[in-house]
Amino acid sequence: MAVWALGINHKTAPLDLRGRFAFAIDQVEPTLHALRHALNREPEAALISTCNRTEIYCAGDLPQLEHTLAWLAKTGDVSPELLRAHSYTMNDGLAARHAFRVASGLDSMVLGETQILGQIKNAIRAAEAAGALGNTLSQLFQRSFAVAKEVRSSTEIGAHSISMAAAAVRLAGQLFEDLSEVKILFVGAGEMIELCATHFAAKNPKSITIANRTLANGEALAAQFGAEVMRLADLPERLHEFDAVVSCTASTLPLIGLGAVERALKKRRRRPMFMVDLAVPRDIEIEVKALEDVYLYTVDDLAGVVQTAQANRQAAVAQAEAIVDAGVQSFLHWIEQRATVPLIQQLNAQADEWRAAEIARARKLLAKGTDVDSVLEALSKGLTQKMLHGAMAELRGGDVTSRERASEAAHHFFLRKER
Repeated sequence: MAVWALGINHKTAPLDLRGRFAFAIDQVEPTLHALRHALNREPEAALISTCNRTEIYCAGDLPQLEHTLAWLAKTGDVSPELLRAHSYTMNDGLAARHAFRVASGLDSMVLGETQILGQIKNAIRAAEAAGALGNTLSQLFQRSFAVAKEVRSSTEIGAHSISMAAAAVRLAGQLFEDLSEVKILFVGAGEMIELCATHFAAKNPKSITIANRTLANGEALAAQFGAEVMRLADLPERLHEFDAVVSCTASTLPLIGLGAVERALKKRRRRPMFMVDLAVPRDIEIEVKALEDVYLYTVDDLAGVVQTAQANRQAAVAQAEAIVDAGVQSFLHWIEQRATVPLIQQLNAQADEWRAAEIARARKLLAKGTDVDSVLEALSKGLTQKMLHGAMAELRGGDVTSRERASEAAHHFFLRKER
């Protein structure tokens, strides 16, 4: 069984290219159906898509990396050459190692962050719902969850990390002298927005407003922070009211355009605006970044802020990598064992056939009145003769090389002493 992985992430691909391969969780199931249909023999498949990465994992009789890359490039409407230049591919043990490192937060922009584990679990549930997950990928990801749990419980990998939300608060604090005088707008109501709102709320801002396409979801989040709720459609007309805007939705097109921000700045009489776009694809048009009184940060811009305390984390990273190594070796051993399963099944079937034949023969002898000891003796001899017949035939026949090979096998399987 072959395992292969293909992906792009914040280290290999720019934000706009990553945006072409961003899949909302409700798109995962149909996307997996399309992928498996496009590949030969419909291999097992899983798709992980976050703001920082899109990765495909597959398992099948033969690796199909080139076909997988060609399909993904076509899906994102880019050339295979462009995607290849910004992607990474892995087979078998390297693919398993990567999955374990991603689940453990070792490959994240924020070293040791925990959000990725929940995102992977959601992706695997979607793959299961799509009927795309078989024994091999199921084992791979269950083991990745176990490795991630051990990394977090046995090391201090996340002890010195700064989350994206905390980084956004830090940057806002550098622009505004007093965050308690700041009016903040959050666009979206997902997990990342909830995390950001929690961090900003701790600074007691002047007001918090939640804008969301679905009002019910926005109201549920707003209730946690005593925030106001507004319709997404009202955003252009009210944008000027807010000093800080943090956006993270699953929209495939920008929600906040250059024109809307220019009009907001005019109404604000050029008072600065702090904006954070955590969405992939972008929620805020990139041209906004060039405006003089706007401080716009994307997920890639935050990378420098979150990479702190690197020296303090090196020992924890070494411990975590050792745990990952052990997990990879265990998974590869499981894969190797899986290769012998058909042979084991055949041996068991043959043994059951011999046993059934000897029991049937013994029952006939008992029915004829043969004494029990004689029947047991005949049964035991019959079984041992059937089991040894093949080995005996090889030892007696064939050429010298065949007999020597049979002799070594007989010593190994029948004459070794139990320890």
